[in-house]
Amino acid sequence: MSCAGAAAAPCLWRLRPGARQSLSAYGRRIIVRFRSSGMTLDSINRAVVDRIIRVDHAGEYGANRIYAGQMAVLGRTSVGPVIQKMWDQEKDHLKKFSELMVTFRVRPTVLMPFWNVLGFALGAGTALLGKEGAMACTVAVEESIAHHYNNQIRKLMEEDPEKYEELLQVIKKFRDEELEHHDTGLEHDAELAPAYAVLKSVIQAGCKVAIYLSERL
Repeated sequence: MSCAGAAAAPCLWRLRPGARQSLSAYGRRIIVRFRSSGMTLDSINRAVVDRIIRVDHAGEYGANRIYAGQMAVLGRTSVGPVIQKMWDQEKDHLKKFSELMVTFRVRPTVLMPFWNVLGFALGAGTALLGKEGAMACTVAVEESIAHHYNNQIRKLMEEDPEKYEELLQVIKKFRDEELEHHDTGLEHDAELAPAYAVLKSVIQAGCKVAIYLSERL
């Protein structure tokens, strides 16, 4: 859920050393385990953490609704299992951020009802264009989410990488999985979708607005 517009893609190539043709981090596993650390309610920058957890929870919720819409249309086709696998990972992401919202007493965005409807509509609408349309949506959204997560990683590194170690691990792990979804979309003919460049730009522009609003409302 982090659309930085169509220009986001070039930035992603610089996120991890050695990235060439693929944006994902296959073979790299990050074990996330919350433990006692300096990250407590009294010690954290509440404004920063609240904004990060709120918008990430909203983004993962929106991603779940997008995949739900895609499965409603394409669930019984040959690409159904591919979409389901990505959706299952998004469910794990949403579960983790839901837990973090309770732990750090963060309220959800007031826009959740809108993301519920708009996310499903986006997923189903692009799926109606065929497998290629659904995968084009996946590429656009996941590229945006990964770019957004990297902005958060940089922010937390500037704040205090040791204090926010556990949160950084969560975001990095999820970032890498979003990039795997991005690559899966490309491997399943996303670029063959009708008006691919236009579709991708429009979706990413919408994501950018959604991120801005969810951080603040």
